[in-house]
Amino acid sequence: MDNLPDELNRLTERLETLEQRVYALEHLSPASSAPPALDATPLLAAQAIEAPDLSAERASSAEPTSSLNSGVFSVLGKAMLGIAGAYLLRAVAESSVLPRQAIAAIAILYAITWLVSASRVKAGDWLAGATYACTSALILAPMLWELTLRFKVLPAQLAAGVLCGFVIAASILAWKRDLAPVFWVTNVTAVAVALTLSIASHDIAPFVAVLLVMVAISEYGAERNRERGVRFLVALASDLGIWTLIYIYSSPQSTREDYPAIGTAALLAPAFALFLIFAVSVIVKTVMREKQITVFETIQAMIAFLLAAAGLLYFGPAASAAVLGIICVALSVACYAVTFACFDRVAQSRNYIVFVTWSAALFLAGSLLCLPPSLMTASLGVAAIIAAVAGTRLHRQVLELHGLVYLVVAAIVSGLLSHVLQALAGTLSTTPWWAIYVAAACAVLCYAAVKPCLGESWGLQTVHIVFASLAAGAAVALLVQGLLGLIALSVIPGAHHIAFVRTFILCAAALVLAYSGAHWRRMELTRIGYAALVLVAVKLLFEDLRHGHLEFIAASIFLFAITLIMVPRVARIRRLM
Repeated sequence: MDNLPDELNRLTERLETLEQRVYALEHLSPASSAPPALDATPLLAAQAIEAPDLSAERASSAEPTSSLNSGVFSVLGKAMLGIAGAYLLRAVAESSVLPRQAIAAIAILYAITWLVSASRVKAGDWLAGATYACTSALILAPMLWELTLRFKVLPAQLAAGVLCGFVIAASILAWKRDLAPVFWVTNVTAVAVALTLSIASHDIAPFVAVLLVMVAISEYGAERNRERGVRFLVALASDLGIWTLIYIYSSPQSTREDYPAIGTAALLAPAFALFLIFAVSVIVKTVMREKQITVFETIQAMIAFLLAAAGLLYFGPAASAAVLGIICVALSVACYAVTFACFDRVAQSRNYIVFVTWSAALFLAGSLLCLPPSLMTASLGVAAIIAAVAGTRLHRQVLELHGLVYLVVAAIVSGLLSHVLQALAGTLSTTPWWAIYVAAACAVLCYAAVKPCLGESWGLQTVHIVFASLAAGAAVALLVQGLLGLIALSVIPGAHHIAFVRTFILCAAALVLAYSGAHWRRMELTRIGYAALVLVAVKLLFEDLRHGHLEFIAASIFLFAITLIMVPRVARIRRLM
């Protein structure tokens, strides 16, 4: 009892020390100062404060690494459990304990379960999503291969249906939470399985249908900004699958005896479906949403059209070429309408160039496919005149260029170009047929329709020079042919007669062109006149001096000399007036 006061004092001191420590912990801050205490209290309080800080810092530094490691190992462990379950199902299938149809259904549901697990991971946990999606793919792909080819449980159509359902489910689940890894893994798996099973099973059509569904999904995702870059792979796979289908079924029957027979509609449908998908996608993007068409979309749309055209030519009726030509002309008109209705603005320059190029190419292809040479010449000539007039009136240089392209093709098809070359430098042919006169008239009318002006671009100048060259060349060739025909009424033209007539016509043409260019202020005519002088000089060396008589040689040289003197003066007449 005598020591009781001392014990009470020690308890009181300990209580005060504990109060000070609690106070320090509650008011801890870098700038705060320790509360007043006894002499030994600050040291104890500092030790008490520093100890929690060190432990917290060590715990915080060790926590990310340990949690990351545990998360990775946990995900991998769960994935390995999934693979183990797949092997268990395979063992059950081999043991024939259960019907293989039931095992197939269980395995499909098992793969879908892992796909659902991949879509339900935490936001930002791409590792778990990709791992579970890979697990689902590793379960489904071998299972479909063995059930289709080894166990013969699933026919090719049903296997394709399962693969299609897998892709649709993955797309819905991935888009719902914007899970790009899940979308990529499932699409890559589906592409690989579809292509390999289509070749291994010798039943291509069902798996091509799956690829078309994937193309439609990816294009829809692109419109909704949820495509994630898979459309390139899917489009390439669909192109390959459809080309394989066309190649195999267009070969002789003896080389494809293992492949099932397919009707004409089933052979034509995939390529036309692919073209329709991309056509709708391009129209929606460029016309409705007013976005720029990409290089991928441009190339893929052309590939899809070529595949559809090849399918129609290979598997269509006897008049497939004419039908395809009509389709090409109709698409050309549609592209022209869309071009000038929607893309005739600077902001849509790429769309304008792409669609207007498609228009010209489709029109040429349609004319070549569905018209005979004589009607093709008239059709292309009329189209050239319309394009030249419209381009001049509407101030659209691209239409003038298209008119030139149509005119050149008409000149080649009709034989006008070869006739001009023969009339000026080669052996003269028989009387030209009417298509040559039609092409020549169209060339003259096209050049008369265009209106060159000062300060125009070099590209437009080139277009006008080619127009003028075709018109002048056609006129000169027909004049040479006509004059030699008149001479043939009295004498049989020899080589010296032909050489002199050509020199005379070319010298006269040079003078007329130089005067016309100066009078109407069309510099391209003057340039062609000087080019005609160069042609006469070359012709004198290689034709007149070799085949002409002395009097005809003298006459040709005289004409050339007079022309050399007169052309520069005639070209300056308008300037001096």
